[in-house]
Amino acid sequence: MHIAFAASECVPFSKTGGLADVIGALPPALASLGHKATVFLPRYRQTRLENPRTVISSITVPFDDRYRFCSVLDGGIRSGVQFYFIDYPPFFDRDGLYGTALGDYHDNAERFALFSRAVLEATKILGAPDVLHCHDWQTALVPILLKTLYNEDPAFAPAPCVFTIHNLGYQGIFPPEILPLLMLPWDLFTMSKLEFYGKVNFLKGAISMADFITTVSRRYAQEIQTAEYGFGLEGVLRARGNTIAGILNAVDYVSWNPETDSFLAARYSAADLSGKAKCKADLLKAFGLAADTQLPVVGIVSRFVAQKGFDLILQVADRLALEDVILAVLGTGQREYEDMFRRLNKQFPQKVALKIAYDDPLAHKIEAGSDLYLMPSHYEPCGMNQIYSMKYGTVPVVRAVGGLDDTVEQFDPRTMKGTGFKFREYSGEAMLDTLRAAIALYRGNQPAWQTLMRNGMAQDYSWTNSAREYVKVYERARQIKQQSANG
Repeated sequence: MHIAFAASECVPFSKTGGLADVIGALPPALASLGHKATVFLPRYRQTRLENPRTVISSITVPFDDRYRFCSVLDGGIRSGVQFYFIDYPPFFDRDGLYGTALGDYHDNAERFALFSRAVLEATKILGAPDVLHCHDWQTALVPILLKTLYNEDPAFAPAPCVFTIHNLGYQGIFPPEILPLLMLPWDLFTMSKLEFYGKVNFLKGAISMADFITTVSRRYAQEIQTAEYGFGLEGVLRARGNTIAGILNAVDYVSWNPETDSFLAARYSAADLSGKAKCKADLLKAFGLAADTQLPVVGIVSRFVAQKGFDLILQVADRLALEDVILAVLGTGQREYEDMFRRLNKQFPQKVALKIAYDDPLAHKIEAGSDLYLMPSHYEPCGMNQIYSMKYGTVPVVRAVGGLDDTVEQFDPRTMKGTGFKFREYSGEAMLDTLRAAIALYRGNQPAWQTLMRNGMAQDYSWTNSAREYVKVYERARQIKQQSANG
């Protein structure tokens, strides 16, 4: 079948988070299974295209104030996938994808409304797909438009719209006057459609109107239907419970594999772990620390935000720094957490290694050179670093939520089964107790630790398995759409 993807970012063209990795990997996996995959993206300032060819010179997008005219560029075929880019410089030729350090762009609703309409118009010219697959609030208008303004368009009559929620915390909420500006009917502004506490919620509309909904892990699909993790949309999601599936994000083992990783000081595998010690020494050297590899190294690569559990680290920061471990920390984020790590680094320079930055080569070195990897997330739709860690023989210590709970199995030294350590209570004490248990095993039972490392390295979270699950969803969505058409 032909699946057309609409998304706001995709590696290697544009990226702010895990969405870009998914869009860069899932379509090629579908293509390798024999399906046709097309990806539509905005052309941002950071998007680099080699000799792009204009395939549609002008698409008219109506707004209440005036028409806007965008074009479509052919981004070529990569890994069997056709890429197209919606080009409208006044909206997308900017430094950031969604905003600046001061906040979101004021016209994000208009920007992604234009993108969504342009995708629908472009598919009618370039070839209507069998399934439209949209991602996060930036493309939420696609299923909304299909159920409203495009409801009687024969080009989309047989094609269902599958909508994937990558992070429910980002919903696309705007004042109600955005509806007439985007030429959308006022009858959308109801509790059963887009209205959300007096505002317009794009994500709510997509959840209500998409033919099928997926999210990025089985546990997260359950969690978002509860008040604790539903961000006010749990009731809407529960109403769609029969058409929600959780499909785990996979990882790119071409880029993340200790046997082939070009960023590492030494390669290694489950059969020969000797290179990992060299990677540990290299990591300590990269941070300017003494190459004493007796202490276990705990790696952290993350955005420093409360969602990722940094408020728990803040609760026990000084006690954590006094443990017999070295922390290797990389990331950027909220000022209070950056300042916390700066203070710890200054106070414990040989125990807390820190780099406030985005640094992909160093991220690889941390995954390979650490003994443990800490992810104490408040909520985690899927998470990828715990999967990278297992592949690199770095034992994850995680909170049992979302994709972390789905992917990490608690290690049992009696049966020697399991891939990491988990805690459930959202507290600094629970996190610290679990980390101490992991350190105790590392220090007291190296044979068991080696087994634990190899257990993790044996896991397979490749995209082919997840792609097959998406194909099942597409087929089910087509059946639902056909049944609906037949009345």
